[in-house]
Amino acid sequence: MLAIQRRDDGRWVPPGGVLELDETPADGVAREVLEETGLRVRAEQLTGVYKNMRLGVVSLAFRCRVIGGQPHTGSEAKQVAWLTVDEAKREMVEARAVRVTDALSGSPAVRIHDGTRLLAPSSLDATARM
Repeated sequence: MLAIQRRDDGRWVPPGGVLELDETPADGVAREVLEETGLRVRAEQLTGVYKNMRLGVVSLAFRCRVIGGQPHTGSEAKQVAWLTVDEAKREMVEARAVRVTDALSGSPAVRIHDGTRLLAPSSLDATARM
């Protein structure tokens, strides 16, 4: 799992960010990953939809394939690393680590969280999986 350690709060998270008005989700994923890690990727599959109930932000998570580039840090990333599932569970807060396990589950998940912890982790998950 590709992850960055953020410069602002030191948390380990999957790379990501906000879509530009004129960009598709797949293009936004590719741009954000390139900006934060130096790696060029192609989005292959939606793996989850996550809403931060405290901030009202909805995030889409995708499984991607690396197609080029070299990893490097930047203004947002203090470190760039490939983490195992166990490392992601240990290093990331629950609301971010679950994106790793969801990506490996084979079908998209729909979850709500408070930025750190999952809220009612099974309320929508079972019915949202297709």
